[in-house]
Amino acid sequence: MRRLLVAMAATALTLAGAATPAQAAPTPGGSGLGDTYYPDYGNSGYDVGHYDIRLRYTPATDKLTGTTTILATAEQDLSRFNLDFVLDVSSIYVNNRPATFAREGDHELVVTPARTIAAGGAMTVVVQYSGVPSTKVAEGFTAWFRTPDGALAVGEPEIAWWWYPSNDHPSDKATFDVSVSVPTGVEAISNGTMPRPPVPETLGYTRWSWRSLKPQATYLTFLTVGQYDITQDTTADGTPVYNAYSQLLSPEWRDGAQASVERTAEITDWESTLFGPWPFEARGGIVAPPGTLGFALENQTRPNYAGSFFRRGANTSVIVHENAHQWFGDSVSVAEWKNIWLNEGFASYAEWLWSEKNDEGSAQDIFDYLYATSPDDAAIWTTAPADPGTAQLFGDAVYDRGAMTLHQLRVAVGDETFRQILRTWTTDHRFGNGTTEEFTALAEKLSGQDLDALFQAWLYTPAKPALPSAAKTLTKPTMPKSWTEISQTHALLHEH
Repeated sequence: MRRLLVAMAATALTLAGAATPAQAAPTPGGSGLGDTYYPDYGNSGYDVGHYDIRLRYTPATDKLTGTTTILATAEQDLSRFNLDFVLDVSSIYVNNRPATFAREGDHELVVTPARTIAAGGAMTVVVQYSGVPSTKVAEGFTAWFRTPDGALAVGEPEIAWWWYPSNDHPSDKATFDVSVSVPTGVEAISNGTMPRPPVPETLGYTRWSWRSLKPQATYLTFLTVGQYDITQDTTADGTPVYNAYSQLLSPEWRDGAQASVERTAEITDWESTLFGPWPFEARGGIVAPPGTLGFALENQTRPNYAGSFFRRGANTSVIVHENAHQWFGDSVSVAEWKNIWLNEGFASYAEWLWSEKNDEGSAQDIFDYLYATSPDDAAIWTTAPADPGTAQLFGDAVYDRGAMTLHQLRVAVGDETFRQILRTWTTDHRFGNGTTEEFTALAEKLSGQDLDALFQAWLYTPAKPALPSAAKTLTKPTMPKSWTEISQTHALLHEH
């Protein structure tokens, strides 16, 4: 009997072994997502759902200490994974066990957990760190701006590396909680809403907390620290508005800034009639100290503006531009950086539509003037907007020729279909990503037209497109009234 039981057990084990294929060994995640322009930005093997960033920052020394907790899901059986980060790391825990870590290159942090993580498994990654961000160099520069009274973590395509570890690519969006302790009397501002008022802490510090409830790209997440005057309001639909102005602005610049930024709710309500409902939980804007930030950036819910945009007084063009990005760039983000015209061309065309609305020159007037006054060998023509290269990522072709492409599309399909294309694009890709190929396919689908020749000429050919003879003008067009403000705005916007 004993022999029979042993034989039966052996047979069962043999059958079980034959029925169960060998499992593949866990493998490392990749140190990059293969972006055409920035192949080592972001990391493969996992998808982030949420960042909880808890910091303490001292402006006098530029010292930052922090703990970032990352909630993610493994997309493969992971033996190790990478984060993008440059500050000094003291410890990392993965799923409540200490992990080992090492540096690779100038911004890669390689993390080996104590236990491998199965595909589909939850990842809780806790990173403790410190450092002086302004002293850290990666890719040949530092993106962290130290200001006379604080700092600005505002940049594109890179900024997260200098203040929190991340999977740094627009294709991996997440929600955010940002909590920052700074000396009392100093403001710390980030994206989204304030779930609680600033809370006094010990040793003369106060903690500021911000929450972003909608998916957000890492480069659109910002931190602005300094002495700011903050105004609060709500829109007609109840959306909170937070605006902030550096106390270092001169009265003249401050007046121009406030006359512009305080119109954000009005301008975004108008943009909503064109692009669809406002995508996020808050609105607003921040104006940085003079001589610090040299551009504006469409940080989600709350753009940051250089004070110099308002040195000549009010400038609504930049408010229109950066808030149009809330649809084109923030809600619908690029799948790869070479698709950047989908951000900048659309935001620039919004300025043309604002000009048209205010009788300061129609979009056709601006198109005609720009076409007639741009020499054949200008960068706007010698660079293809759909593939500008890193050197021209924020060049004229991406902004102005991108807007010209959209105007030619509008002319070809008519106003009603053009508006339908814009609203369908922002709806179908809401909180996601898009490519040039997906946009052009949508335009053809909704218009019922073959638009290959139009897009080939305006997006893909590094030469000045020819206009139909009926569209040519014999004399140089008059400069539209809005063009001075638009062109001066773009001169600063190119300084990313």
